[in-house]
Amino acid sequence: MFPAGGSFRGSRGACFAQILMRNLPVKSGLTEPYKPSFTPSTFDDSSKDVFDQQEKSTVKPAPAIKPKVSSKTLIDKYMRGETHAVSLLHQLAQILQFSLEMKETVTTGNIPGLYFAFCVVIDGVEYKTGMGITKKDARLKAAQFALQDLLPTLDSTTSVLPDASGVPPPLPVKKEPSISDNYPARAIHERKNSVNLQIPHAVRDQLAKLMNSHLEFSACAGTTAAFIIQTSSGCEVVALGTGNFNTKESASSSGRIVHDSHAVVTARRSLMRFLYRHLLMFFSKTANLTEKSIFQQNSSSGLLSLKSGITLHLYVNQLPKGAAQIPSKLRLNPLSISAWQVNNEISLHLSVEGKVFSVFSSGFDHSVSKVVSMSTTDKITQWQVLGYQGALLSHFIEPIYVQSILIGDSYSSDIRGMEISVSQRVEGITSQLPMFYCMMRPHIGLVPSVATNGTDSGQLTHGINWSEGDSSVEVVDGLEGKTIEESPFKSGPALASRLCKAAMLHRFKLVAKEAQRQDLLATSSYREAKTG
Repeated sequence: MFPAGGSFRGSRGACFAQILMRNLPVKSGLTEPYKPSFTPSTFDDSSKDVFDQQEKSTVKPAPAIKPKVSSKTLIDKYMRGETHAVSLLHQLAQILQFSLEMKETVTTGNIPGLYFAFCVVIDGVEYKTGMGITKKDARLKAAQFALQDLLPTLDSTTSVLPDASGVPPPLPVKKEPSISDNYPARAIHERKNSVNLQIPHAVRDQLAKLMNSHLEFSACAGTTAAFIIQTSSGCEVVALGTGNFNTKESASSSGRIVHDSHAVVTARRSLMRFLYRHLLMFFSKTANLTEKSIFQQNSSSGLLSLKSGITLHLYVNQLPKGAAQIPSKLRLNPLSISAWQVNNEISLHLSVEGKVFSVFSSGFDHSVSKVVSMSTTDKITQWQVLGYQGALLSHFIEPIYVQSILIGDSYSSDIRGMEISVSQRVEGITSQLPMFYCMMRPHIGLVPSVATNGTDSGQLTHGINWSEGDSSVEVVDGLEGKTIEESPFKSGPALASRLCKAAMLHRFKLVAKEAQRQDLLATSSYREAKTG
């Protein structure tokens, strides 16, 4: 986190951000298949969090159904209000074989209030940007704008098309399809991968259980991210988060404000809580708990590492904000350094109150005194090099990386932007890293979505967090950076979240005490512990 107009200097993330600005050649490759053989178990920490093992049930995915109707029939249904604009676009893309992308973007000008912006990209052509207070609304508006321009180019009968602006244009029908014969190929291949299907099933089961217990917060689950541990016993969700905003508050010196409440960031901090629990298990005086910990001593490094057979995976139900959403047809010249310095699509991005800006964007006001964070895509890229454990946990454990990033975005058919962002931007930097760190290239794939549809606009800025062992979810207002009064879990009257830095420092001190690390116990602040 850093205030707008501030400096990147002095943080590990800052150095990493400079590395991302380089353009290095990419080498293809994927991680090895999963080889699980261990199951994590239970521990009761000082916060009285208890592990509650969940039985996962597999759900046989419904087979893909090829459209058997003509494009004219689909368009007629849309005119009668029987088909959603986004659905019509995807059906037409499959029938007429054109490439389709729903790209989140930003708009120019000073537009008051919170909003999201999307544009439709068909065969590389961008259509008018649609805006809304939710992503669903923005996608719908973008689809309506695209259909206004697309349908009149199709040769056949003329009719009346519902207009997003209220002005009905004429409606002809299309001739023969033109390009793109491999548009759905990758998605179909990924969806048939039975290993990948286990993970979204596990996430769906856990999310459903949490939401069924707290139906009043079901609208918070529109954006979901989860970390999953895979072992010989199957897949188990150990951390989950939802959310889509940064705080509007200024930087907090007390460490009791959560500055970034995007789903992946929330899930990752919940993962850190899970790791702290298992460190306490490992350092406990009880042999049974030590054995159940996911950690083992690594004699060569002196640090702990995950036991053999345990792999970590990340699921997200939307392409992360930032460079992951670059145009699918973009091709990088490996010899061009300037491509990394001037292209707004693949540069580093900043997030302010849920809005995302390229660092080169003229639309970002550097003078405002709001907290700014790296985009979610850039944070994932950083974690794939520095590990998901964070600086404090690095005092005890080796870097932990995810073996796969699975994307359940029903609006996306192309993940090349994610692959470029996570792998190509940092290719070749391993030699510059300290021992035990590497450039971990994860398997990235498309899987079925597990998103739930929420319509309560009052929960627009809310997000939930949970990790294995929690008796209930915590609900945080992303703009305020604090727990809401109605949250099932509250840490105290100050409403500081269990994910805030102050809470993480408390857990760090507990582990340092159990590990008999007096040098770490002497640290007086989060920053000191992080850099010590």
